[in-house]
Amino acid sequence: MANKDRTSKGPFSALHDQLKDGRIDRRQFTTRALALGVGLPIVSFVLRAQDAAAKPGGHLGFGVAAQEGAAGRPTVGMDGRTRGEGGELRIIQWQAPTMVSPHVSTGTKDYLAASITLEPLMNYLPDGTIIPNLVTEVPTVENGGLAEDLRSVTYTLLDGVTWSDGEPFTADDVVFTWQWVTNPDNAATSAGTYAAITGMEAVDPLTVRVTFANPNANWFESHTGTTWGYVYPKHVLDVADPKAAHDAFLQKPVATGPYVVESFSANDQIVYTVNPNYREPNKPYFATVNLKGGGDAPSAARAVLQTGDYDYAWNLQVEPQILAELEAGGQGSLQVAPGTNVERIEIQHADPNVEVDGQRAEMNTPHPFLTDPAVRQAINLAVQRDVISQQLYAAEAEPATANILAGIPALASPNTSWEFNVEKAQQILEDAGWTVQGDVRAKDGVELRMTYSTSINSVRQKEQAIVKQALEQIGFKVELRQVDSGIYFDASPGNEQNINHFYNDIQMYTNNASTPFPVTYMLGWYAGPDGENIAQRSNDWSGQNNSRYRSAAYDELFEQVRVETDLETAAEMFIRLNDILIEDVAVVPIVNRAADKYAVSNTLVNDNVATGPFENNYWNVANWNRTEG
Repeated sequence: MANKDRTSKGPFSALHDQLKDGRIDRRQFTTRALALGVGLPIVSFVLRAQDAAAKPGGHLGFGVAAQEGAAGRPTVGMDGRTRGEGGELRIIQWQAPTMVSPHVSTGTKDYLAASITLEPLMNYLPDGTIIPNLVTEVPTVENGGLAEDLRSVTYTLLDGVTWSDGEPFTADDVVFTWQWVTNPDNAATSAGTYAAITGMEAVDPLTVRVTFANPNANWFESHTGTTWGYVYPKHVLDVADPKAAHDAFLQKPVATGPYVVESFSANDQIVYTVNPNYREPNKPYFATVNLKGGGDAPSAARAVLQTGDYDYAWNLQVEPQILAELEAGGQGSLQVAPGTNVERIEIQHADPNVEVDGQRAEMNTPHPFLTDPAVRQAINLAVQRDVISQQLYAAEAEPATANILAGIPALASPNTSWEFNVEKAQQILEDAGWTVQGDVRAKDGVELRMTYSTSINSVRQKEQAIVKQALEQIGFKVELRQVDSGIYFDASPGNEQNINHFYNDIQMYTNNASTPFPVTYMLGWYAGPDGENIAQRSNDWSGQNNSRYRSAAYDELFEQVRVETDLETAAEMFIRLNDILIEDVAVVPIVNRAADKYAVSNTLVNDNVATGPFENNYWNVANWNRTEG
């Protein structure tokens, strides 16, 4: 790449030359680079580290190469294959799915199940580069798809795509999805992702025009990736009884992807068969996908690495020494992909023990002691991040972190640090008037007794034990609670044990930035006008802010970053949003976990899994196939 002359360079290299030569400014570079579909991490790196990027080993060369090569989904081993020749693909997913309707989901387990059958318009490669899926090309200024002012984008859909029931896939489906997601009656958890859109029009059956009130550097998010970008079928859900239609869709969606659901047993098993109307005639390679749920992470790892009963196991949150022993079984390999996941302790800012209008943790009912900054600071000092990282995770690949926004280098705050210091925590509580009274600290009749919930998993139970020991050492009394993952991450409005209800004092789980421009991720602490984004009974607990955190400074800055188009400025804003949360101890980050730590059979082509921070693991399942020989 470094030996190319200017006339032979691709569009991104040429654009970078214009920036270096002063022919365009940073804002113009940002706009045009995004219009080329360049991943935000690449663009932001160029802007923030031009001098360093020119040095040997700099990341710029990689980013440009990835952008200007024949970027597309990996298809290793698919030449000459025929549809269904691979027989059965066996996936073991110990957190079993409870639904296959992603726009009302809250747990990765359900997004995974959906990604085998439903699809977005575009996908992300692991480096954040956007590639087309249900569109002919990624919109750019050059091809006329993206307005230069970033106020509108036009998608040209693939011709001839049909839904699994044979109905044509059209622009009306894309428009309908926006309408469905933003309809409050549907309590869509993805509604915030679509908030920047002010209009959507089906120009013709294969053309969709999306408009925004302001220039939008994040124009792609609502239609890209297997977390937020899924398209729903209008002809199935826009009917006389939409609730009944969606109730059926929860388990057997009509879709455009490579597979359809043949049978679904919630919290147990999904069997998929080939979508007979899938647009690529030689795909998928496997005739069926058997996604088996339940059990635990160690048994899932064993089923791939040691016994060979399954081909793939997701999210192996298992102690490193156990994984090493299992990998010695020789049936498969353990893979660790860097990511944006953060294992964290969420702090409840409302009172989970007082009921108001039929709900606990009502947003206007302050928590009796967690609203005290001194108490939150003490909790933060009582978390042994290094011990948790080293003993329970792949320490080098999954380090302890002080940041809740982690894994995107250009957005990583340099301003934060963490410390484990029991004595300091005790002194902070003492100075704030929380004195030891019997077996617990108390103040004005309020005791530091709290419930600490997480999902059932051996690693998480050990994390709980480590944290509890230190918390009780500084004067808390802690009741540990464990909830089956199928319930804990189930978004059903009537499920009071899930993470959105958050009827505990603190809770622990992992979440991640699922796009390179992490607006929707940071939405998790935005309250919004009148607390509209807070998980509450009025929105069926679909609000993204489940900790009921409120900060006027955070909200103001979040509203600014949503409309910021200069990436340097946006990066500084994201860092400041992170810093507000960390300084206020609104949340306690623990470990920057991998995008995934998974097991794959030696007979499966791992290249095509293409796990990265911005897609769910099965996003490329149409191209999964067996090794030859």
